[in-house]
Amino acid sequence: MGIVTGIVVYVILWWLVFFMVLPFGVQRNETPEEGHDPGAPKRALIGRKMLITTAVAAALFAVYWAVVEYDLITLRPPGA
Repeated sequence: MGIVTGIVVYVILWWLVFFMVLPFGVQRNETPEEGHDPGAPKRALIGRKMLITTAVAAALFAVYWAVVEYDLITLRPPGA
């Protein structure tokens, strides 16, 4: 696996995990101010979610790297 492939895979994993982590801990603001969206969260905690996403994406990338590097899963026919 080349460096560019690794970066692309990590970025894709990061965004997938980020969109999965975004709804965690969201609480609606029951009394929104005039002009604010009533569905907007009180505190988004984006920084914490980005750190969690980075750690989870790194762990998933490590698994992906091991599978590719050590050829743990192969699609080649036996004996080829």
